Amino acid sequence: MKRTSILNDTRNNSINQCFVWMKVQKNACSPILGRLMRGRRFFRCSTEGKQVDELVTLEHQLWCFQFLKFNDNHCNSAMAGEGNNYDQRVDTEEEREHFLKIIQAFKSYKTFANNLVLRRLSYIETLPETQQTALSRYKTSLQEILKCVALNHQIIEMITEDADSMFENPLNHSNNFRIPRPKVTLSDVDKVQVTLKQIYRDWTDDGVIERIQCYQPILDELEELFPSSLSEQKNSKWSRSDLNVLVPGAGLGRLAFEIATLGFSCEGNEFSLYMLFASNFILNKCPDVKLHKIYPWVMSCDNNLSSDSLLASVVFPDVNPTNLNEINSDGRRFSMVAGDFLEVYQKENEWDCVATCFFIDCANNVCTFIEKIFTILKPGGFWINLGPLQYHFSNSTEEESIEPTFEDVKLIIESAGFKLLRETTKLPTLYCQNRRSMLKQHYESVFFTCEKPNSPSL
Repeated sequence: MKRTSILNDTRNNSINQCFVWMKVQKNACSPILGRLMRGRRFFRCSTEGKQVDELVTLEHQLWCFQFLKFNDNHCNSAMAGEGNNYDQRVDTEEEREHFLKIIQAFKSYKTFANNLVLRRLSYIETLPETQQTALSRYKTSLQEILKCVALNHQIIEMITEDADSMFENPLNHSNNFRIPRPKVTLSDVDKVQVTLKQIYRDWTDDGVIERIQCYQPILDELEELFPSSLSEQKNSKWSRSDLNVLVPGAGLGRLAFEIATLGFSCEGNEFSLYMLFASNFILNKCPDVKLHKIYPWVMSCDNNLSSDSLLASVVFPDVNPTNLNEINSDGRRFSMVAGDFLEVYQKENEWDCVATCFFIDCANNVCTFIEKIFTILKPGGFWINLGPLQYHFSNSTEEESIEPTFEDVKLIIESAGFKLLRETTKLPTLYCQNRRSMLKQHYESVFFTCEKPNSPSL
């Protein structure tokens, strides 16, 4: 699947006082998610902003996740001379089908979760009376789960509230194709549950331990590489706001947010629609702290000492995302771009730093990721990485994959042209762990910093 992006930049033309810049590449309408993923970026809208493509009217400064809409004619025009229109139209429908399938997965969460719980309750009714009596507390817990699922569903409805209107042409108005209601599997709905756990990890007080383990080393390294004391000196030739940091695989955007908070101009990049829907909601529609409550572990029925573990709630966000306004008021920029990392970022020597966390093992070919990072970094730029090597395609029967060891990865890094500055291994890192669970797993991650030399080595 290819994903591309329309980029926003306050240095370019504005539309109705909204700082939106459309960057149309040659493959603006690339197949499978290309068209539908193009044009998604967080941007700042001024107090004079009106409306752009059905964007809600703004009464004060805030951040909005703008989905610029493209109809088929627009895409066909952008692709003139680059393929058969019929094939393009088929691609469009496939993209929309995928998009709607993710929406349907969110909306199906309550039904799937309730069915699993009701099956257990029904099974209890078939047991001998003595066993039913012994299971009375367990039965009460199952009924509590149903209540928690309903509350999670309320949050999910808010997350997907605007998703149905993200396209210029509704599907039922499509000229030549009609996409049936997407079929959602349990695996699809499981990803919704994973998204709730990601909210726990990135945007709650309870997730702070994981963020300290995974994000703080990267933030500390940025502080070391670009000391604020130097940028604040009177005759300094640079400031942090002049330094552009890219965070591929940004998830719900917390690491990128923290980097921007340090004073850097930071752009997060994400492909997963599950993550994009949730980050849109948190960053654009949560104007204060601790507004919402979720139950991230409610469907994790194994290894619970008590129902307290299963029914534990968390509130989010732990910080006010509207602080983004202040972040961008002094020249710094923070944005989130939707799209495939390999497709979106084509310009060479553009970034001062690339920060990756639990990312490089998402590739079926880690060499390609490393080479891309080297290409887009400026000479003298840095790549900071933290994470394991839990290769996502290692067991795939549908896609080829390689799984080099860390020793092999270091050789790939050097072969790409990087200079490895420092490395740490066996760094304990948790990932979306219920601290009350009887089962706790952690990675022993690697952490390293590389530099792209100012001149190629001979």
